[in-house]
Amino acid sequence: MTVAFVFPGQGSQAVGMGKALAGDFSVARAVFEEVDDALGQSLSSLMFEGPGETLTLTENAQPALMAVSLAALRVLETEAGVDLARDARFVAGHSLGEYSALAAAGALSVADTARLLRIRGQAMQKAVPVGVGAMAALIGLEFDAAAEVATQAAEGAVCQAANDNGGGQVVVSGDKAAVERAVEIAKGRGAKRAMLLPVSAPFHCTLMEPAAAAMAEALAAVAVKAPVVPLVANVRAAPITTPAEIVESLVAQVTGTVRWRESIAFMAADGVDTFYEIGAGKVLSGLVKRIAAGATGSAVGTPADVAAFVAARTALQQGAA
Repeated sequence: MTVAFVFPGQGSQAVGMGKALAGDFSVARAVFEEVDDALGQSLSSLMFEGPGETLTLTENAQPALMAVSLAALRVLETEAGVDLARDARFVAGHSLGEYSALAAAGALSVADTARLLRIRGQAMQKAVPVGVGAMAALIGLEFDAAAEVATQAAEGAVCQAANDNGGGQVVVSGDKAAVERAVEIAKGRGAKRAMLLPVSAPFHCTLMEPAAAAMAEALAAVAVKAPVVPLVANVRAAPITTPAEIVESLVAQVTGTVRWRESIAFMAADGVDTFYEIGAGKVLSGLVKRIAAGATGSAVGTPADVAAFVAARTALQQGAA
């Protein structure tokens, strides 16, 4: 069994996430407390109790999702003896999940990651006034076809392929009118579904250049270390290992395409057959099954998930013995 640990992005948040972990495990509580202290706010109370509309705000959702991922990982380390450097071939994360992956691999401290994601969320929201930009999911078109739709829809404005999620799911991003045109063009090109997404800003397109500049400045002020396991970066769909590569990729990621399909395919081709999604939700586990035939994807974000992980790991170890 060859393993990669992957970390979810925005959209996986839900009120109550992490609450059971905090209730059952002191190491999880410690992560939430560290994030609260770093941000000077009780983000954990917002995560556990809501309201949902406040949790969904980009500046809250991003550090909150990272906190749940790191809390779940710490529990796996203490309850199952997980050692990322020994047990994982790669780490990867979807958009903001890339920050969670880097914190998990020791490249960034949890406190720095929380502050960076707060800055990232605020900068992304400020980059484009609400209502000016949009994102849309095009379902049933492969990436090249969806990229052609975006190019045709642009008409001098911005419309780009933002997320290549795999399984015929591509998200486009840009100026609202152009994205609306892309929805109609995609329907005419045979897309099974094409719909605007309920997001507050057009992520992963050139309209986010002000946010990329803000992240370059913020990242220059924190200590970035070499990760204990290679990160398969969103913008490269290939592994990176040095602090300079990490900073460059995180800045490029703000305006660049999240190449998730290619990232999973790369890891699978390199021998990874087991993907553990660490944190809230099960979105990435579902995508793994669509992209990498024969690979398994399992989510670990609740005490029940932890118990299942421990049981499977124990059985595997006993079988090996």
